[in-house]
Amino acid sequence: MAEDLLVAHGLDADRMPAHVALIMDGNGRWANRRGLKRNAGHEAGEAALFDTVEGALELGLSDLTVYAFSTENWRRPPSEVRFLLSFNESLLLRRVDELDEREVRLRFIGRRSRPVPRRLLGLIADTEARTARHRRLTLRIAFNYGSQAELADAAQRAATDLAAGRLDRIDEAALAARLYDPEMPAVDLLVRTSGEQRISNYLLWQAAYAELLFVDALWPDFDRHELAEAIARYQGRERRFGRAVDAPAADDPSPGPGG
Repeated sequence: MAEDLLVAHGLDADRMPAHVALIMDGNGRWANRRGLKRNAGHEAGEAALFDTVEGALELGLSDLTVYAFSTENWRRPPSEVRFLLSFNESLLLRRVDELDEREVRLRFIGRRSRPVPRRLLGLIADTEARTARHRRLTLRIAFNYGSQAELADAAQRAATDLAAGRLDRIDEAALAARLYDPEMPAVDLLVRTSGEQRISNYLLWQAAYAELLFVDALWPDFDRHELAEAIARYQGRERRFGRAVDAPAADDPSPGPGG
């Protein structure tokens, strides 16, 4: 099936992005256009997410990161916040067996503190532990996540370690080592659905040299073929990492840890 997806979209298997990040936007608009409540859009988005995960597995991606709940989402109506918290908890309970069977490692990035319920935090930790041995695909879920908060938290940890003598200086490497998931590789391709053209405080450090792509599809309409088409557009671009257009490829500076 992987070959079919590659062929159908004219993809070069040797030029696949290693790490794709997604901003799953448009659930509410999808529901509104159908005369449904916003929560119906979030429910429909679950099918889109797991079809996209199947596509990532078929295409051989090593890392997929999705924006599930931001630090700013607490400002939404309380009924929607309660639904999203309950929905994410039940989603883990429903899908962890499936992810485990497919050898998907599940990681969460974001602040692990209240107001996130302790029960959900416990379930997150259990799911990470259960799937920790897998390496076929790492699926990271940004939950209670904001990139500015992540950078502030990393800077605070670095300052604490500097004051305690555990760190000689604060530089890019010191901050990268103190992000929520220091193992996360740089993002190659960042895709946002729904036609909105902003990155909404998402992976500012990790996506420093990412290719950005904004697609019109609302998130519940996204699937493995939309993912493959996004990668086809990625493969049509030239990545330069700061070098001049005609500079030799050997002169490319490395993006470095996390970016």
